[in-house]
Amino acid sequence: MRKLNLSLFFFAISMLSVFGQDITGTWYGTLKDVQLHLVFHIEQTEDSLSARMDSPDQHAFGIPVNTVNVEDNQLKMAIPLAGILYEGQVISDSAIEGTFSQNGMKFPLNLSREAVVEEKKRPQEPHKPYPYHSEDVYFKNEAAGITLAGTFTYPKIGGKFPAVVLISGSGAQNRDEEAMGHKPFLVLSDYLTRNNIAVLRFDDRGTALSTGDFAAATTMDFAADAAAAVNYLRTRVEIDKTKIGLIGHSEGGVIAPIIASDDRDIAFIVLMAGTGLKGGDVLLSQQELIGRASGLDENTIERTIKMHREIFEIIYKNDDAEQTKELLRTFLKQNMTDEDFSTSSEITDRDLIVEKNLRQLTMPWMLQFIKFDPKTVLEKVQCPVLAINGEKDLQVSPKENLSAIEAALKKGGNPSVTIAELPNLNHLFQTAETGTLSEYVTIEETISPEVLALIADWINRSFGPKKYY
Repeated sequence: MRKLNLSLFFFAISMLSVFGQDITGTWYGTLKDVQLHLVFHIEQTEDSLSARMDSPDQHAFGIPVNTVNVEDNQLKMAIPLAGILYEGQVISDSAIEGTFSQNGMKFPLNLSREAVVEEKKRPQEPHKPYPYHSEDVYFKNEAAGITLAGTFTYPKIGGKFPAVVLISGSGAQNRDEEAMGHKPFLVLSDYLTRNNIAVLRFDDRGTALSTGDFAAATTMDFAADAAAAVNYLRTRVEIDKTKIGLIGHSEGGVIAPIIASDDRDIAFIVLMAGTGLKGGDVLLSQQELIGRASGLDENTIERTIKMHREIFEIIYKNDDAEQTKELLRTFLKQNMTDEDFSTSSEITDRDLIVEKNLRQLTMPWMLQFIKFDPKTVLEKVQCPVLAINGEKDLQVSPKENLSAIEAALKKGGNPSVTIAELPNLNHLFQTAETGTLSEYVTIEETISPEVLALIADWINRSFGPKKYY
């Protein structure tokens, strides 16, 4: 469910003397094999260089570059905890030729002063004027004391429509679930609204126009936000209050059953690449599938999975946060190898690297996600459920998770369960060749039209008018 690993941490900034060329300023480049745009901002401080990296296609900006080092016109920039290293030859004041490496994968990356202007084709994105009403709205999660901002769309013809709340996946997402140059929730909401289904989509707390602290929130906090969105829909006169459902993608597919297990007035839920396995198991499967598809050797994959399985066992067995942290700190110090520590020769403070990894593992969201078993809520869901996943999804393995979802729903006696593994689709439900994360940005399709039709038809068969406009 996580994208190319750009959850990066500040470590240190250093440099050696720069000879010949001035490299301060903004540099632009494109990873050739994956067509991912990167931007480096290099600045001169009193006695050193510092840098930040942007990945615009992933909406990641201002990522600290830990090491900036130039010697004899050889530039080295490193972000050790993300496994990132850039090594380049400074050719002139406006050109650097080099290689970008991350976790064993290498890509040619040449940098220049000129911005890469490339109009991405996104043929499914709608453009104003829309043939339906679209309102920017605000609503509150009173218990959390935050205000959430979103967009409410509903048809112009008729009234008392069925409605859905769209719930995004992990990571700070805006109301369009914008990532990798795509806006999946914009496309989905447009299609549903054109088919007589009202839609509320909203910015995650602490993201875009919503208030709150995203970094401190857990899955349960995000569930409370989505429940507040449902309560807002119940105030709208355009909506049939007996026909309000939820559509959750990825982590949103975990959140939707959490809400529906508690709120028996939820009419239906749609799980798009939702999980049925415990969070730790999902992450282990993800590491294996993505690692193998990315060409990592089997020994590296096996060592990584073994280490994380042991880490997760520590987390499973301990509920006290401080005790968990101490046990993990000891484990990391004893088990991290030279390969884990070293991305560049300048990295020497191993204790600091351990603490950075520890901080990520013990974030409230991570601890809760690793431990959470969706079966505990799926078994309580009694409303109709449509659960779908793409055959080529490497982030949420389709067979294992769909089977677990179906088994939990049926164990709880849910009478209306539809499960579908869809051929040739990836985690974003794009038609894909390999399912690798590097494809996301290069595929023009945002969501397969067959998926859009499947969701709309399934909702309308039971909850909406038969005739579309």
